[in-house]
Amino acid sequence: MNTMIRLSGIYAVLLLFFYQPLKAQTPDFSKVPGSIVAHSPASSGLYIGSPSICVLKNGDYLASHDLFGPQSKEFVSPVSKIYSSSDKGKSWKEISTINGQFWSKLFVHRGGLYFMGTSKHHGNVIIRKSEDNGVTWTEPSNGESGLLLAGEYHCAPMSFIEHNGRLWRAMEDAMGTVKKWGKRYGAFMMSIPLEADPMKAANWTSSNVLPYDSTMLNGHFGAWIEGNAVVDPQGQVWDVLRVDDRSTLREKAAFVKISDDGKTASFDRNRGFIDFPGGSKKFTIRYDPKSKRYWSLVNYIPDAVKATHTGKNPASIRNTQALFSSKDLINWDFHKIVLEHPDVVNHGFQYVDFMFDKKDIIFLSRTAYDDGLGGAHNNHDANFLTFHRIKNFRK
Repeated sequence: MNTMIRLSGIYAVLLLFFYQPLKAQTPDFSKVPGSIVAHSPASSGLYIGSPSICVLKNGDYLASHDLFGPQSKEFVSPVSKIYSSSDKGKSWKEISTINGQFWSKLFVHRGGLYFMGTSKHHGNVIIRKSEDNGVTWTEPSNGESGLLLAGEYHCAPMSFIEHNGRLWRAMEDAMGTVKKWGKRYGAFMMSIPLEADPMKAANWTSSNVLPYDSTMLNGHFGAWIEGNAVVDPQGQVWDVLRVDDRSTLREKAAFVKISDDGKTASFDRNRGFIDFPGGSKKFTIRYDPKSKRYWSLVNYIPDAVKATHTGKNPASIRNTQALFSSKDLINWDFHKIVLEHPDVVNHGFQYVDFMFDKKDIIFLSRTAYDDGLGGAHNNHDANFLTFHRIKNFRK
């Protein structure tokens, strides 16, 4: 009997030890780099995508992102959110929620504030306008009010450039015959006269579409997407695209040539693929007239990571953001690593959108990072939108 009493006492102690109630997780953002614009925990099934930034005439910053993932409505009526900062990015407040806007870019043009992207995942090309600094937005109901192209299209928050009397913006057609990622995408360019109303579809010109071609890169060509409208030192307009090639960690970009009138896109398959750091992930290229250089923030893969990475898909490595520049768009110089985490699987800084702000570069990152709630679902499915500043970047 005494033995049974002793054993029951031991069991009671073990039960108390092993079945303590679990403590609720509490958010911990203390280690997240930069200023936090938005947070969406992985448990929500809503991941932060498509960072976009612009500066208003009054000096305020605007930021945007959309929501993707299993609990989102990205294929039906996706949600985009707009945030404002009046203290140069130190703090942010949400000012607008837009239903039916995806993969979109904020930009200021001729004094007007616009938001251009697609109506959903592989939706119509649409543009909205705001007259109150991003609080309310127009509805793209027809060709006179922002419905620019009907069909299935793809893009990212890519920059707009002014050149030769026109505004240029790269896009992708998603209506390829094989409805799979990569294979369905064709590259093309949209443009409009600078003084024309961007809200009217008839004012826009689209080039021909260059479809996916499985034979390029010796059969290793997986996709070209998320193109940049860029003007080279000779005044030639290019669509510079991210390239998917999973046979090597040597990354590259594709240079698609655009005619002066914006109607013709052409590609030299023998000379059009250029070595480009971070070229397998989304990148933005901007020209700075003061330094006379092109600048880009990219998902750089350091040599140490290449040496230890077991796979050959460079697009899966997103844990490092680095600053590069070039005089000619072909040869790129490394300057510095601006964001980095040693873990590749669950940490990422990606889809960066940036602008020049006097002596600085300001940028937004789709950031997968520790939050005290289990962290991000993976490096791709980000749980933060973060703001950062590179001071005196020209030095």
